[in-house]
Parts: sequence; C-alpha cells; structure tokens
Amino acid sequence: MKEFAAALAASTPTKIWIPRRSITGAFQNWEREEAIPDPPSHVLRFPLQRGFARLPFPLFSRIASRLAARLAAHSEDPARSPLVCTSPYYAPLATRWPGPVIYYVTDLNVAYENAVPSFIRALERRICPVAALVCPNSRRIGEYLASEAGCDRGKIEILPNATRACNISPVCLWQPSALPADVSDLPRPVIGVIGNLAGNMNWESLAEVVRRTPDFSWVFVGPTEMRIRDRKQSRTREWLKNRGGRVRFTGPKPYGELQEYARAFDAAVLPYRRIEPTFSGSATRFYEHLAACRPIVATRGVEELWRLEPLLRLADTPEEMVNALLELRAVGFRDGQEEARWKMSRTATWGARASTMLQALSDRKAAKFAHQ
Repeated sequence: MKEFAAALAASTPTKIWIPRRSITGAFQNWEREEAIPDPPSHVLRFPLQRGFARLPFPLFSRIASRLAARLAAHSEDPARSPLVCTSPYYAPLATRWPGPVIYYVTDLNVAYENAVPSFIRALERRICPVAALVCPNSRRIGEYLASEAGCDRGKIEILPNATRACNISPVCLWQPSALPADVSDLPRPVIGVIGNLAGNMNWESLAEVVRRTPDFSWVFVGPTEMRIRDRKQSRTREWLKNRGGRVRFTGPKPYGELQEYARAFDAAVLPYRRIEPTFSGSATRFYEHLAACRPIVATRGVEELWRLEPLLRLADTPEEMVNALLELRAVGFRDGQEEARWKMSRTATWGARASTMLQALSDRKAAKFAHQ
C-alpha cells in the first residue's frame, strides 16, 4: 500500500492517510504528519475506532461523516479530489465522499481467516456502486467483485502488484551479481526465497526439495515471526531455520535492499501453498524477481502465475521442483528468458501502476462527460 501510495504521490499531489486503530478511536481527535524514509513519503496518521463499520457503531456514531470532513479539510476541492479506498471497511466513508471514489483491492477480503464473508460482501456491494473505478490486483479478484459483489465490469481495471522503478536495471542482467555480505560465504549455486516467510508457503514441500539438493545453497530473506497455524508446516519451518550449513535465514531486510539479494541468486523459488487469500491475489515476490532477470521456479499456489510461463517455470511437487532446478544447473542457470523478464519488468513498476490508475480514471471521466 505504501509503495503504491508513494508512486501516486510522485505523479500527482497526494495525501496518504494511515489510521491508528484503537477501541477509543471514536473519542480521539488528532492528526500527526510523519516522514517515512522507505519509501520516501509523508503520511498523515489519525485515530480511528476499531470496528467503526460494524454494528452498533454506525447506529449511534458519526465516524464516517467525521472522517469525510477530516479528509475534505485537507483538499482544496473535495468534489474534484479522488479518494482511494484501500479496504471495504471504508464503504461508509466512500458513500459520503463528494468526489470520485476509487476502490483499490489488493486481497480477496472475504477469504481472510477472521473475516465475516457476508459482512464483507455487503460492504463491497456498497462501495462498488459509488466507485468511479475499481482496481483489483488480479483477474480472479476482479471476477469475484463482478460476480459476487455486483461490481459493474466496465469499472474494473486490473492493477497487479509491482516493483520499484529503481530496481530495474538499465540493461538486461545475464548473470547473477555478487552475493550480499551476510551470505557471501555460501557456495553456489544459491537458490533464494524472498518475502514474508509465513503460512502461505509450502514448508513441507520446500524442505523436501532442500533435502534432495544437498549441493545447493538456500537463502531465505524475510521475517519469520508470523505464526503458522498448521503444526506440520510450522515445525518444518523451524527445522529449516535450525538446519544451518548451506541453509541461511537472513531475517527481515529493508524493502530497498531486497533487489540486492534477488539479483545475486542463481535462481528464485516461489513456494506458495494453494490457499486463500494468497491464491486469488498478486504475487509481489514474482515482480521483485522479474526485475532481477534470474530464472524463477514457482508452485501453482497463485492463480496469477499460471499465465506467466515461460517467464517462470511451474512446479508443484518436490520432484518437479528438484527436476526444474537440476535442469537449470545443467544450462548454467540461463533459461533463455532473461531479456523477456527484463522487458516485462520495465512496465511492471509501482509508478506504471499508478499511471494506469490515473489514466483509467481520466478515461472514465471523459467517457461520462461525452455521454452526458
């Protein structure tokens, strides 16, 4: 969200609002501007009542109206200022905003573990009709919004996830770069896994691949604090973390440093489990590795990836993944798709996504004016 908001701010004057949710948010009234170094941007933090869109709050409070007034006070012309809503819970706010509304959807919200699907669908049935533009980050989410949330298909503009423009090399990268210092002692080949190392990864399958590739090094870059509910998956992650030797967990890294690791790997692995909401979303890890130009092996755990061969290779079982990695080693980890990945990555930046949103909104305004 912050990456996309910062990209919007680089294209057009943008206020980035981040709520501080609490059980007493309805009784607080403050604003605090903060500078965020990564990505460089300024945000406005404000108090928000936890559960403000749920009953009974809408019955006796004016939280949505107060929030609309708060945002309008920071706009020279609210009736002409687009409001980008990043959650269905902002539906009460969207119905009160005097200007155009954009619903930016980065997850299949009804599929979250603690979500109440009927409530989420009801909110999305409120926000979609008032939105001038609806921007899911995958076709699958777009289809859900059209078929179950009643969204007009003509409003839908797919905006997949992306990477930073500064991560795109001026030329195609044909060979891996030097390994970062904290993993530079590992012998090649080095296979990398980047991202939130949590429950949407198939740790059992991945551990089997590691066992069957004893002469490969494995680097895992990202946080491991998130609890995994599946006990087998959780125990397997701990086994890998404690394995040592040619298996290295670096811990979380600043977003801006991830490309240093992605470019240094001989190949990348995207070991998603086929579970929601991951399956219906957009794979941020893919776009980070796309910019690095290195070969990618992925499971079919994200539906978006099914249409991206031959930029990556799909491999579901441990046997398929091991075979894919061994075949890559046989050709020096050059799969012939390096330049194609580089070319696609140049159009898959957060800035490009922001420009697409702004152009789509402009086109819809022009079409509406012409119709009138």
